[in-house]
Amino acid sequence: MNAVLDLTTSLLATVSEQGRGVQSSAAGQQPVELLELYDMEGCPFCRVVREALTDLDLDAMIYPCPKGGVRFRPLVEKLGGTQQFPFLMDPNTDEALYESADIVEYLYATYGSKPAPARWLTRSARTLGSFGASTLRIGKGLRARDSLDIGEPLELYSFEASPFARPVRELLTELELPYILRQTGRTQALDWVLPPMRERLAPDYQPSQRNRVDLLQRTGRVAVPYLIDPNTGSELYESRRIVDYLMDTYAR
Repeated sequence: MNAVLDLTTSLLATVSEQGRGVQSSAAGQQPVELLELYDMEGCPFCRVVREALTDLDLDAMIYPCPKGGVRFRPLVEKLGGTQQFPFLMDPNTDEALYESADIVEYLYATYGSKPAPARWLTRSARTLGSFGASTLRIGKGLRARDSLDIGEPLELYSFEASPFARPVRELLTELELPYILRQTGRTQALDWVLPPMRERLAPDYQPSQRNRVDLLQRTGRVAVPYLIDPNTGSELYESRRIVDYLMDTYAR
């Protein structure tokens, strides 16, 4: 898939999500320990859970479980009894859940300051938008590729509906590379402005979302995606650069 087509389908997938997975509101309570989500980027049911994580501004440890994967799929079966996704484990409460509707309801009940949106709790087809986003990406983020093992998990600053972060998350899934998802959902008007334009129009921009504040302090700017690899000391902005880096460093 060439770069233009890749970005186009990712943008269309964002539109199909119908506004979910873009904005964040402060969680009523932040978990002490990271939530653990066993997930496939291209799975429409997993997507609904990730949209809720963005909405609730919850970080999570992501264990990618693509089809044909060997690193985390067997662990899910051992922990929960079957290889079904998404699968959430909460070390703060010792809860373990399958079924996206149950997970979403749990997240809002445990960490939200508002009830779970009813449209995210449909147990049949969920929303057509989530299925549409998967269809548009033509199977990306679903099947495992050979890759090298890593030592420490990577860190990715992202929000669910970002068309630029999506290709990075798809590749992380395919390579079975675990990563800490740092939510960077939009919380104010200037967050919606593309970074190059924002840097010109509002050089004194001050984000309010916690991980955007961290990014500004760490790098002097705020853009998504941003990857940190503690195994090599590399830190990168720009979707294409990150994808190339992951392929060069971890793909066999």
